[in-house]
Amino acid sequence: MRLVRFLAGDKPAWGIVDGDDIAELDGGPVAPFKTLQTRRRLTGVKLLPPCAPSKVVAVGLNYRDHAEEMGLAIPDEPIIFLKPPTSVIGPETPIHYPATSRRVDYEAELGVVIKDRIRGISPRVAPSHILGYTCANDVTARDLQKKDGQWTRAKSFDSFCPVGPWIETELEPGDLLVQSWLNGELRQSSRTSQFIFPVNELVSFIAGIMTLEPGDLIITGTPAGIGPMKPGDEIEIRIEGIGSLKNKVTKA
Repeated sequence: MRLVRFLAGDKPAWGIVDGDDIAELDGGPVAPFKTLQTRRRLTGVKLLPPCAPSKVVAVGLNYRDHAEEMGLAIPDEPIIFLKPPTSVIGPETPIHYPATSRRVDYEAELGVVIKDRIRGISPRVAPSHILGYTCANDVTARDLQKKDGQWTRAKSFDSFCPVGPWIETELEPGDLLVQSWLNGELRQSSRTSQFIFPVNELVSFIAGIMTLEPGDLIITGTPAGIGPMKPGDEIEIRIEGIGSLKNKVTKA
């Protein structure tokens, strides 16, 4: 099932993607929910980020090929950092290139959307607390990351976390193709089987540190092939079994 968040008039609404249509839901996306009679054309609505997280928890160096690309040792534990909810945007919404940066990179990532409030859970039960999966782009001001020696400023600009187009609830995340395409050219291509820490371990590890709330987003690391974007470019994230997330880059 594909859960989508969209504008109904001037208010956010939830729906289920049914072919080229959206069946609107009464209330939020967690069952039991009621499907309304209202149906809308998927192409006729503005898609919003498919979740409204209280926080975005990002994972660094979670692909073996990316660690090798960066010349870094395989970590013993997940490396995590936070992106603010103000960085989250939906499909077809511009990524703003900040005037303070000279290099802004794309990073294709699998997004994990949390279903309910969790704290201190085991990897074994983690899948039952996942609502589903989405495409994400951990946009990064690479020059500022190197300059600062830590990642907060480089990862936190408004619009630096595109997410979408929907949440796929019926998906096994262990071996998915993850790609980025810049202006129609393939730039990243790997599989989640390259993960150093699989999804259930990441959810458990993070929930052992902080309480995760419904709608919180975990982005699970990027494969090899990261590179720069410039204003006027279009970046597309494709993930097997989910779909395609497209955003254009504009000057801030």
